[in-house]
Amino acid sequence: MYLTVHRGNEPESLVDQCIRFLLHNVDRFSYQCHHDVNRFRNEDVKFPREISEKFLTMYEKSGGIVRDTFVDTFLTKDVTYMKCVKLRNADISDNGMQKLFKHHLQELELIKCANVTTASLEVLNEYSDQLTSLSLGPQCHLYPSCIESEVAAGDKHKLDDFMMDDFEININERDQSNESLTYKQRGYILKAPKLSRFSLIGHTFNSLSLCTQLYQDMSHLTHLNLSKCSFNFDNEDLSFLTEFKNTLVSLVLFNVSIVKDNLAHICSLPNLRRLDISTSNDNPDFGIYFPNPNNILSYIIFKLPHLVSLDISGTNLAGRGVAEVDPNAKGVPYIVGTDIPGLASRVDRPLEFLGLYGTKHGASHRHDIPALRVAGDYNEAQLLIAAKAYIDRPEMLQQVLNDLYHIFRYDTCVDIERALVVVLEALDTHLSERHIQISGSANLFYIVKMKERPVLSSLTKRHIITTILNGMHMHLQDDTMMRNGCLTLCQFKIPQDVQFDYDRLVRILLHIITEMEHESNSNGSNFVLRIAIYLLNSLACQVDNAHKRLLGELGVIKKMLRLIKDRIEKQRCDDILEVAWSAMWNVTDETAINCARFLSNGGMELFLDCLQYFPEKDELLRNMMGLLGNVAEVKILRPKLMTSKFIELFANLVSSKSDGIEVSYNAAGVLSHIASDGPEAWTIRYPVRERVLAKMVEAIERWPIDSERNINYRSFEPIIQLLRVYHTPECQHWSVWALANLTKVYPEKYCQVVESEGGLPLLEELLENENVNLRIKSLARLVITNCEAQFKASK
Repeated sequence: MYLTVHRGNEPESLVDQCIRFLLHNVDRFSYQCHHDVNRFRNEDVKFPREISEKFLTMYEKSGGIVRDTFVDTFLTKDVTYMKCVKLRNADISDNGMQKLFKHHLQELELIKCANVTTASLEVLNEYSDQLTSLSLGPQCHLYPSCIESEVAAGDKHKLDDFMMDDFEININERDQSNESLTYKQRGYILKAPKLSRFSLIGHTFNSLSLCTQLYQDMSHLTHLNLSKCSFNFDNEDLSFLTEFKNTLVSLVLFNVSIVKDNLAHICSLPNLRRLDISTSNDNPDFGIYFPNPNNILSYIIFKLPHLVSLDISGTNLAGRGVAEVDPNAKGVPYIVGTDIPGLASRVDRPLEFLGLYGTKHGASHRHDIPALRVAGDYNEAQLLIAAKAYIDRPEMLQQVLNDLYHIFRYDTCVDIERALVVVLEALDTHLSERHIQISGSANLFYIVKMKERPVLSSLTKRHIITTILNGMHMHLQDDTMMRNGCLTLCQFKIPQDVQFDYDRLVRILLHIITEMEHESNSNGSNFVLRIAIYLLNSLACQVDNAHKRLLGELGVIKKMLRLIKDRIEKQRCDDILEVAWSAMWNVTDETAINCARFLSNGGMELFLDCLQYFPEKDELLRNMMGLLGNVAEVKILRPKLMTSKFIELFANLVSSKSDGIEVSYNAAGVLSHIASDGPEAWTIRYPVRERVLAKMVEAIERWPIDSERNINYRSFEPIIQLLRVYHTPECQHWSVWALANLTKVYPEKYCQVVESEGGLPLLEELLENENVNLRIKSLARLVITNCEAQFKASK
């Protein structure tokens, strides 16, 4: 089940929220009983079917890989109750499948579960009494994929080298017999008396008799899908289909070779409502050419009067679309009422669905087509129908996504909501298919950035972001996938929209930076590296300290310093260098441990190197000084800055006019915090403390009080604390100027911060203290006035 585009901002259901919380906090609810196996702490935990099946679905949709350990913890019969299990790209073994089969499943789907073998088939047969639907997709070896032809009676059947001994079944325990029987001898392969839907994709059959035997115990079968199966026996005889002439309503033979004689077998199924004999363009040998296509299609339609869905994509069955000549009418063309002559009998009773994608002679581009829905390549509507119809066929789906890309990239999408749902479903379904992930993510990027797209709800945003992160995580080594993913994420509000999966996104971005930091000479890698650093910097903005600490723990400081060192060695000052410093500025904001990481990993040395090599780069200097301002706020780290070299440097930067007042402002902030520890903490002889502080005040008095700022404060606590430093009024001077400026220029944003963090009482104390100089009192009074005016205006 896939999400649709939610129009409102309704919250996620309580059930979904609880399941998601459980998935992210497994350790809180379970304990490790032995290696890699967890058990719930409460042994009475039992989930109903609705919760159990949704739990599995949400786990896979969030990028989880189902393994035996996951089954042992969550999906055993003593914990859950399940009737429908759908696994894709699961790393589950026969042991894990055995535990799932014990649920007596009604529906089972296995796609790309490579570790499941024919050993599981025998266990399934023990518990298949309730099985109604079985789908075995590519890379699943549960079913015997290649059975040799019959041999002389009494001889042991010969099997392919890769097959296991499970082809020879020992039924001693099951039938109380000492005989060892082959599938033929025991009379069945799959024992599922209630089976009505069966899909077997990409298997090979070498014997007609065994192929018939395969289905002889399926008397209730109504839906059969043999897509991409091969029948390696004389004439590729499909006569076994006649076994279902009274029950079968749906037959899918996508990419199956259809020889002439087989049409009679197919058309002997009078109850068929859906027939698919389509082929992909990359399989030119499978039914793409039929002699006398108009006659053949007419024959199919005549013999199968109940058809409502027909797929002939990739074939020539739609004919050339020209007027036919009735041989009895002496060469006079007769009107058939449709541009597909073989469907003339359905003009007054059009099909509900007709697949014409990639047909010869461009059948989907014709005008009069007797079908309500057409999967084709003529326009957006046809392509969206095709994408939905071929969602389980990666070879065709990729072609459709490529066609859609040429529509979306020019911002011409009409049904944006439907397009979004289809593309998301394609990406979610084929997580391991690299080409679909690349094509789909490119489409997703253009859909999300469309000017006329509807406003995305929080649930839809979450779905899009999860899908993108799943694809990036699965294809970490693919530069194109990293680029598409990063570009799409840039269309969202960072970090607000990605908070729910913050950790995983950070890890992906750090991987990109690690892989590409030494490859950034190429334009492609340099571009992806830039986006990754930009996103990482955005993730560090406006988040709480827990997130900032996480960034530090995951190695953001070290990664940024390595990038900076690389740029210094190459003497290259670019936006990567500037954003690397900006990211560290954000990560160290009110986070002492990250400030310590900066110092312990040689940050100050790189700071000095950047000043030496790039002295005229205003934005770079601003970012570096902003970071050092954060370091200076940490009392236990300030002694590391108390060196003649650093203090002299900061004193000189106070006079800087670089980037307006920003560099000078940040340098004064660093000195204010250092000086706030008192004269006894000034352990150097040069430069002299009093001279440095005087120089700082001179600079403050030069700054225009209405200067617009390129800075964003989450809290004023470090600034407000300086109001208490009466032993060094220069510190108070910088503090009140900062508050006066920010509350004057941005009153709506910062007046409330001053009040909520207790700044106003401290300012009143300044005004009442007779030892405080008039200039500081004037600035303090300005802050109070700004706040009072804002509070009055907001009432």
